[in-house]
Amino acid sequence: MKKWLIPVIIIAVIVFAVYSWAKGFNNEAVVLQEDAKTTWSNVESAYQRRNDLIGNLVKIVQGAADFERNTLTEVIEARAKATSTTIDANNLSPENMAQFQQAQNGLAGAMSKLLVSVERYPDLKANANFLELQSQYEGTENRINVARDRFNEGVNNYNKHIKIFPNSLLAGIFNFDEMNRYKADAGSENAPDASFDFNNKKD
Repeated sequence: MKKWLIPVIIIAVIVFAVYSWAKGFNNEAVVLQEDAKTTWSNVESAYQRRNDLIGNLVKIVQGAADFERNTLTEVIEARAKATSTTIDANNLSPENMAQFQQAQNGLAGAMSKLLVSVERYPDLKANANFLELQSQYEGTENRINVARDRFNEGVNNYNKHIKIFPNSLLAGIFNFDEMNRYKADAGSENAPDASFDFNNKKD
């Protein structure tokens, strides 16, 4: 065997090993990143379901002629703001996520006031359609919490993949940046209290 052939073989083996490592890192990072983006889409979908339910609840409440208009208007305006505030999954910056969260929290707060106000309206409390929508609303709040947790889990898996050594050496080369987790406000892990006291009769 010619002497020059041995170095060539060694170099070829090293190049192939580096290529295999880089390819494996890149493909795994792409899969984890796309999975995380999909879970964010699920978060937005859960919020959209809540917005749709609130829209239907508002229509029923509007039928109560003497219902507090200020409370109703606040919900309508907060819902419009929450619906218009969206984030591209490719641009989940802390600023964009904070803006999205603020809009959703504003809607949750307005909706809580509305549900408390319903206590003073026996006809609404006894409305079968309203009760069904209210039940779905509570379930959707739980779905939102689950979706956000799964998003953070997906982001965590992706971030760990690109930050562990030696993967971190390739992350910058392939432009894989750390993704931001969803940071809920203190106490927001609990769904808004949308329960009614059906035994409390109006005097």
